[in-house]
Amino acid sequence: MLETVRYLMGSAGASGFGSKSTAEEVTGTSPDLRSITAIITGATSGIGAETARVLAKRGARLVLPARNLKAAEEIKARIAADSPGSHIIVLPLDLSSLSSVRSFASRFLSLRLPLHLLINNAGKFPHDLAISEDGIEMTFATNYLGHFLLTKLLLEKMAETARETGIQGRIVNVSSSIHGWFSGDVIRYLDLVTRRKIPYDATRVYALSKLANVLHTRELAERLKDMDANVTVNCVHPGVVRTGLTRDREGFVTDLTFFLASKLLKKIPQAAATTCYVATHPSVAGVSGKYFVDCNEASPSSLAANRQESARLWRVSEALAAERPQPAGRDVT
Repeated sequence: MLETVRYLMGSAGASGFGSKSTAEEVTGTSPDLRSITAIITGATSGIGAETARVLAKRGARLVLPARNLKAAEEIKARIAADSPGSHIIVLPLDLSSLSSVRSFASRFLSLRLPLHLLINNAGKFPHDLAISEDGIEMTFATNYLGHFLLTKLLLEKMAETARETGIQGRIVNVSSSIHGWFSGDVIRYLDLVTRRKIPYDATRVYALSKLANVLHTRELAERLKDMDANVTVNCVHPGVVRTGLTRDREGFVTDLTFFLASKLLKKIPQAAATTCYVATHPSVAGVSGKYFVDCNEASPSSLAANRQESARLWRVSEALAAERPQPAGRDVT
């Protein structure tokens, strides 16, 4: 009850910020970001677009991966109008496709740019079961596995940038408090869903993908420590906000639910605050493997904090994301 009251009032936590803080406010005391290059997935709308706008306003060079290049170019133009002189690069990326993730990483690395900041923000919450081209349930493939592979492919570039510039790299995984709704065997449940052995529960699958984001954060933090890389990784719950993520769920029930919960909803500038705080604020320097809510450290679910589960998910993710040889093509006469 006390936490709900603090949330509704926007009371500041230990960081000095709370649920009512905006992305612009939390970056107001951040260092000048003109030396920073950031990749932000899912920046064509909602929280990602606001995150991109604010980081560009603070001077960061942005790389915006997008499946919809037209939408990305429109966001780029809007940001440029808000922040003249901003440097923004748009590149194609479909996170549900592992080959697309590899192509994006290759294109980015060919630009020979530094990489200080990776924000894994994109998300999908569809109604119905769909299977990716790689044979993986689509929500899990998009929200988690694509980001897992993207991070893996860019990790050495981030470590190299940190060594060469002396600026600590930061990875931010955007999760959700809904990760706590999932209980059970993560890997077995994913397998049963993918093979259509159990009824499809869109909310539970979404919760699973967000749990995977937290587990990824925990395991990656340990591996970065072992690498002695000057790179941190943390995950965030942005808060309850109505964005394009619910576009597949429009209708009377959705509208009524959001109306009744309107006092608990954040506006998009507030929802982007925790991401921007963790990505830029000086007080988060050196902090890694943590979960943030309303710009303050919080505790994830007990399953999300389980090191054995995070290590197990990592092993399975490595196998799922492994590049497989393409079948030889046949000559056509």
